[in-house]
Amino acid sequence: MKMKRIILVSLCIGINPTFAVMRALNTAATGMAAQEVNVNTISNNIANVNTTGYKKERTEFESLHYHTIKEAGSKTSNNSLHNVGVQIGSGARVSGITREFSPGAPQITNNPFDLMINGDGFFGVIMPDQTVAFTRDGSFNVNSQGVLVNKQGYPLAPSIQFPPNTLSVSITEDGTVEAFIKNQIEPTNAGQIPVFNFVNSAGLKALGGNNYRESKSSGGALQNIAGQSNAGTIRQGALESSNVSIMNEMTNLIKAQRAYEMNSKVMKVADDILQTINTIR
Repeated sequence: MKMKRIILVSLCIGINPTFAVMRALNTAATGMAAQEVNVNTISNNIANVNTTGYKKERTEFESLHYHTIKEAGSKTSNNSLHNVGVQIGSGARVSGITREFSPGAPQITNNPFDLMINGDGFFGVIMPDQTVAFTRDGSFNVNSQGVLVNKQGYPLAPSIQFPPNTLSVSITEDGTVEAFIKNQIEPTNAGQIPVFNFVNSAGLKALGGNNYRESKSSGGALQNIAGQSNAGTIRQGALESSNVSIMNEMTNLIKAQRAYEMNSKVMKVADDILQTINTIR
């Protein structure tokens, strides 16, 4: 009886019942597909909760096109208009996955080659193809040639090389690198570590390995002295933790699961209605 009432209502507003049910199936399918992407994004955030310098992602949605059955403002008679129209939506889709560059908590390591940016900006690293990639992961070390490199062995950009017999290293907030040499009172200036900024950091392309590459959306990299021109300062002996909140991600995961289940339920109900229509004589 309930399903027959739904069919009669559809006929009253000028919608073919079979067409309406098929649209419901497609609409629910778009919701399930969108939530699948959402769960994948949340899963990636949770997997990287302990990744140094990782920035969490957020799935964004948008509605699909609408089928207009009755225009709002169309005439009902010579002297009156429809106050509201009839538009039926066709579902949702993922419009983008945005990366949030909010700061992560500092993790004190006391390793002189561990660096953290307090504020906006990125370190630059020289890739094997000699292009520059960008990272918030300041887990650096020194290779056999005395060059400051990241975990993948990529040199810092511009390259910083320490003289032989270096006993200790001091890196100031503005990125100035000083090496204290054996049997030498005054430190040797080994260079300066810049901080790179972008007009739109969210437009950077993730390469994996905590590295990003600039894109047309991000704009070109702006090389700044740390602490100047909106660039963050550099902190020695600390690393930036991931900005992922496990509590928030678990809440988002439960919401995504419920949304997926409800879309699945809609598909089942629409399928039941379609079977009822097919059995009507």
